[in-house]
Amino acid sequence: MTIYFYSTREKYGCFSNFSAHGFELDGAYWPTSEHYFQAQKFVGTAHADQIRLVKTPKDAAKMGRDRSLPLRLDWNDVKDDIMRQGVLRKFETHADIREVLLSTGDEQIIENSPIDYYWGCGADGSGKNMLGQVLMEIREILRDRT
Repeated sequence: MTIYFYSTREKYGCFSNFSAHGFELDGAYWPTSEHYFQAQKFVGTAHADQIRLVKTPKDAAKMGRDRSLPLRLDWNDVKDDIMRQGVLRKFETHADIREVLLSTGDEQIIENSPIDYYWGCGADGSGKNMLGQVLMEIREILRDRT
């Protein structure tokens, strides 16, 4: 069986970076892993803190995608590792969702995003599904610790 997720309201909604599972990382509190990820595009600037403090992950995503602000120069090199760090901390912090992730066994996990061909599978399923890949990596890390 393959596990698909996208909306936070679905059975595996906790896998979404929009899920309300905050954590501390890099000396600050992040309301969601989306807040963390988007802010890292502008690390060391006032914009990063502004993203961290917005109310919703949707707002954080919108601000992070604002191309009127310069992205950090190494973003394409570090974005996967930043996603791994945020997602790992989220699942380390919250035992309830850690159990959900571990309960998926060896199933493939796919972010069923119709618009994202990098982090999700895209509308036609041809996307890289990097968020799903990260979740499966985190599942292995957490499994090895138990």
